[in-house]
Amino acid sequence: MVKFQLTGGQGLKMAAEVRWLLLVSAIILAIARGNDGSAPHRRFEYKYSFKPPYLAQKDGSVPFWQYGGNAIASEENVRIAPSLRSQKGGIWSKEKTSFDWWEAEVTFRVTGRGRVGADGLAFWYSESPGGHDGPVFGSADQWNGLGVIFDSFDNDNKHNNPYIMAIHNDGTKVFDHQNDGSTQLLAGCLRDFRNKPFPTKAKIEYYQHVLTVHFHSGMTNNDEDYEVCIRAENVVLPKYGYFGLTAATGGLADDHDALSFLTTSLHVPGQSPPTIPLPIDAEQEKLAHEYEEYQKKLDKQREDYRREHPEDHQGEGEEYETEQDRELRQIFSGQSQMFAELRDMGRKLSEIVGRQESTISLLSQVHTVVSGGGIPVIGQNGQAVPPQHAQVPPQVGAQPVMARHEVDALLTQQRELVNTARELKTYLVELHQRTSAIQQAQEKQGTAHVVGGAYDQQQLAAELRDGLNSVKRDMAAAAQRLSAPPPPCPTVSGCVSTTVFITVAAVQLVILLGYSLYRDSKESQAKKFY
Repeated sequence: MVKFQLTGGQGLKMAAEVRWLLLVSAIILAIARGNDGSAPHRRFEYKYSFKPPYLAQKDGSVPFWQYGGNAIASEENVRIAPSLRSQKGGIWSKEKTSFDWWEAEVTFRVTGRGRVGADGLAFWYSESPGGHDGPVFGSADQWNGLGVIFDSFDNDNKHNNPYIMAIHNDGTKVFDHQNDGSTQLLAGCLRDFRNKPFPTKAKIEYYQHVLTVHFHSGMTNNDEDYEVCIRAENVVLPKYGYFGLTAATGGLADDHDALSFLTTSLHVPGQSPPTIPLPIDAEQEKLAHEYEEYQKKLDKQREDYRREHPEDHQGEGEEYETEQDRELRQIFSGQSQMFAELRDMGRKLSEIVGRQESTISLLSQVHTVVSGGGIPVIGQNGQAVPPQHAQVPPQVGAQPVMARHEVDALLTQQRELVNTARELKTYLVELHQRTSAIQQAQEKQGTAHVVGGAYDQQQLAAELRDGLNSVKRDMAAAAQRLSAPPPPCPTVSGCVSTTVFITVAAVQLVILLGYSLYRDSKESQAKKFY
C-alpha cells in the first residue's frame, strides 16, 4: 500500500484547487441551464406534499397520502421502516399527477446503532402505486417509472455502499439484487447518508426529459448546501404518475424516517399553469338551498298571520324596536348616564373645594396667631378673634398647643388635597370634552359600532364612579385626621449641661495630644538605630 503524506502548504494548495474546480463546474452548469432557456415557472403542489408539524391527523391519516406495511405516521415524521429485522413499509400519494415536469424535495433520516445498515430507502415515481411490502425496498418490482434508491447494504461485496442510484424501468425489468442494481442504473454517486447530525435531503428534478438529483449530506444546517449527485438526459418517464417513499430492513436494521416531501410542478416559460377549479361541496349547496326555502316559508307564514290577525299588529312598531333603534337607545342611555355622573361629580368636587378653602383659611389664621405667640379664639360668627380682643376665660390648667411643625404638616396635606382635587376636576373636564367629541363622531359615522361604544361608555362611567368613591374615602380619612386631637408633646429628657460637655471635650483633647507626643518619641528612638 502506498501512503501519501502532504505538507500543510500542499494541503492548502490542493484545497484551493478543489474549490476552484467546484466553482468552475457550478458556472458551467449554470451556463448550460441558461442555454436551455429561462427558468421554468414553479408552483407548489400541496396534494403531493407533506411536512410537519401536524403531519398526521388525530386519526393517524396523512392528508392526500396513504401508507401501509410497517410504516408509522406521527405529527413530526413518517417512520417508513423501523429498526427491526425484516420490516417493510411505504407511503404513496392518493392522486395521479396532473403536470408534465416536477421537482420533489425529500428530507429524511437513516439512523442505526450498527456500523453497517440495511437495507435502504427509495423514492418512486411510478405509473401505478407500488404497494408497501414488495421485494424492491418495500415496493413492487417491474414498475413503470423512476426509482431513486438510497442503498445502505453492500450485497455485491464491492465496498461501494451507502450508494445513491437512479433506475428507470419500463415495466418489464426485474431488479438485480445480487449486483445492487448496478447493471440497470442510469447514474449514481457514492454518498454516506446514515447517522448524520442534521437531516439529509435529496432534490429530484425532472424537466424536459432531464433528470437531476441534488444531495444534501446533512453535515450542516444550511438549506442550500446541495451538490450534484446524478444527471441524466433523454429520460422518458410516464406523463402522469404517483409519488411514493418505501423502505425495507433485512438481517440488519435502521430507522428510516421521512420528515417532509415537498413537490413543485415545473412549467415551460410562456405557458401558464392550468388553473384548478375549486371543488363544489354538494352537501353545502344542498343545505344553502334548504335554508333559502325555509326562510321563504317563514316569511309567507308571517304575512298570512298578519293578514288574518290585523288587530295584533297595530302597535307592532311601538312594541318591537328595530336593531338601529335599539343601538341608538343604548347610545343615548349611556350618554345620559355619563352626563349625570359627571354632573354629580362636578357638584361634589365643588363642595370639596369649598370646604378645603374654608379649612385652609382657618388654618392660615391659626398659623398666624401661633406665630405671633397667641392662641386663637373662634367667635360667634365663625371668625378667629385676635388675642388682644378675645376674652379668654380663666383656665384651670395648661392647655396643649399645636406646635409649629404640626401646623406646617397639616397645611402641606391640605395643599396636596386641593391640588389633587383640581387635577381631578381638570381630568373630568377633558373627559367630558372627549365624550362630546366621540358622540359627535358617532352621529356622523352612523351606527356601525354603537354597541361596543355604549359598552365602553358604561365601563368608563363605572371607572369614574370608582375613582370618585376612592377620592371620597381619602377626603373622609383626611377629615378624620384633621378632627382628631393633636398628639401630646413628648416628654423632654434631661440634657447634658455645658460644663460637662466642655470637660469631656478637654479630656479627649488631652488624651489625643499625649498619644501624639508618645508616638513621636517612639519614632525618634527607632530612628537612632539607623
